Amino acid sequence: MDPVKSSITIGRPREEVFDYLADIANHAEFSDHFLTDWHLTRLDSVGHGAGARFRYDRRLDRFGWADMTFIEVERPFRIVAVGRGGKFNRNKTYTTWTLMPSGGGTRVEYTTEIEPRLPTDRIMEAFGLRRWFKRNGRKALQRLQSILEEDHERGKRATVAGV
Repeated sequence: MDPVKSSITIGRPREEVFDYLADIANHAEFSDHFLTDWHLTRLDSVGHGAGARFRYDRRLDRFGWADMTFIEVERPFRIVAVGRGGKFNRNKTYTTWTLMPSGGGTRVEYTTEIEPRLPTDRIMEAFGLRRWFKRNGRKALQRLQSILEEDHERGKRATVAGV
């Protein structure tokens, strides 16, 4: 899948937005409308190596489980996560959050890319996956903005399974 990009301007300092995004447990709060059943992969949910496992809440998707792990955390500019998803976790995923100063706030750009491994995975992708990611990514950024600017629309934070 070609990269899917969404962006929004949040009226908070870049460092504050970065600190919120650098804690992967917070991602469940603003993206739980399309990524559900969040579980952390380790106790420390902040910074390089922090990871989580979740499920795509997409109709007719039998293999919706995926994971992501932060591999680059460059304060306060960028966070890069890689992961795997789909049947047998064979599809690679790349997610990037880029933060740029914008007036008195922060411009957040969210990019997602999936590398389908087999032709059958590419066929599944053709059935609206790109449009689904675009729509839900935009909504997640709007929820992120609402949380950081108004402390409103908070979802449930992710935790370690069994804790």
